[in-house]
Amino acid sequence: MASWIGHADMSFIYPERTVNFKTNGGKETEFAEIVRKVIPPCHLNPLLFNGHVQTCWTAVNQAAPKTHYRRRVFQAENPAFVGSFAVDFVVDSKADKPDVSLPPRTTFFTDEEFKGIGSEDGKPMLVLLHGLSGGSHEVYLRHALEEVTNEGGWEACVINARGCARSQITSEVLFNARATWDVRQLVKWLRETFPNRPLFAVGFSLGANILTNYLGEEGDNSVIKAAVVCSNPWNLDVSNHVLQNSFLGLNVYSKVMGTNMKGLFEQHWEQIAKNPRIDIDAVRNSTYLYEFDRHVQGPTWGYPSEGAYYRDASSSDALLAVRTPLLAINATDDPIAVRAAIPFEEFKFNPYAVLCTTSLGGHLAWFETGGSRWFARAVGKFFKTMAKDIDLDSVQSVQSDDPVYKHAGNGSPEFHPMRRKLQLAI
Repeated sequence: MASWIGHADMSFIYPERTVNFKTNGGKETEFAEIVRKVIPPCHLNPLLFNGHVQTCWTAVNQAAPKTHYRRRVFQAENPAFVGSFAVDFVVDSKADKPDVSLPPRTTFFTDEEFKGIGSEDGKPMLVLLHGLSGGSHEVYLRHALEEVTNEGGWEACVINARGCARSQITSEVLFNARATWDVRQLVKWLRETFPNRPLFAVGFSLGANILTNYLGEEGDNSVIKAAVVCSNPWNLDVSNHVLQNSFLGLNVYSKVMGTNMKGLFEQHWEQIAKNPRIDIDAVRNSTYLYEFDRHVQGPTWGYPSEGAYYRDASSSDALLAVRTPLLAINATDDPIAVRAAIPFEEFKFNPYAVLCTTSLGGHLAWFETGGSRWFARAVGKFFKTMAKDIDLDSVQSVQSDDPVYKHAGNGSPEFHPMRRKLQLAI
């Protein structure tokens, strides 16, 4: 009954002990304690009474803060992933002349403006990763961004997946659910350009999967101080099977996502068609997301099937290698990032991670009465607390009996969460 009237049940999953921090006042506190204190109760609009209604409402309620951006196109440094990607930096004021080739309220930096962007200041900086076929213009992303930055003192930028947000694809290399290479280059550039800024990151849906994979690949070398992933699909193969085995999952969600990806494909088909592995007619005749992935992602990356791609690109195992304080937020009624795909047991083995689940919320929705978004408030409170109240350099690791921490050696079996079938040039 509590969920029926909009008061969602909340659960927190984490190990018996999580990593320790010191507050700026010198008091020791566990990561799980920080999370539980800052996450607000989840009271949603009672008229949006289940995950389907919450999710569908995202297509209706388009009200969001009017964020302004300046864009810079980066050329990939890694020769294995040639091409370019676009990063949108949040700015205070709108451009004098709108650029109709870009999303609303977005224009390019001039070379002179970008030349002077570097700074020695210590402002916290947030990196955002959007969902499938989205971009910096997405409503859900701007809600979260506003909650983090509304009190001032923050800087932020959004990395757009190649071809998204009206960016150009300049090679045969597209983005996929393991597309961590552009994130890695951007974070490296941010560290060099703003050496004193603590870096934070948040990912949404597919961007959450990519961010988790990135943090797992970086492990102890990560320079991200804390991160949040919202509506992460976690196990893409499981999510795909669940979607295919329900009428709404197949004919609404998978079909809509497939249509969105086909639309993205058509914007860039002449460039993508240069890849001899891709059958253009097969892509155009696809209906559902898994068919698009079968005809695009599989051939592009050498996977024999979409299932092989989904299993290899999932972030559920990568979670075990994350050594960055990570808050994950999932709604168990999410019809896209489904409950069956959430790695509940894995969260019990990583002291750097806390999972917060709500019984209501849908996919990147969590609409409260009045149109505000609960997840955005949770993200804002978490990052503000970590940046303002916590000594981020005081994190103390916790040893675990999990094989990720305890290597037997002497030829005994060992588990490596980041051992992948497809080898990428990191």
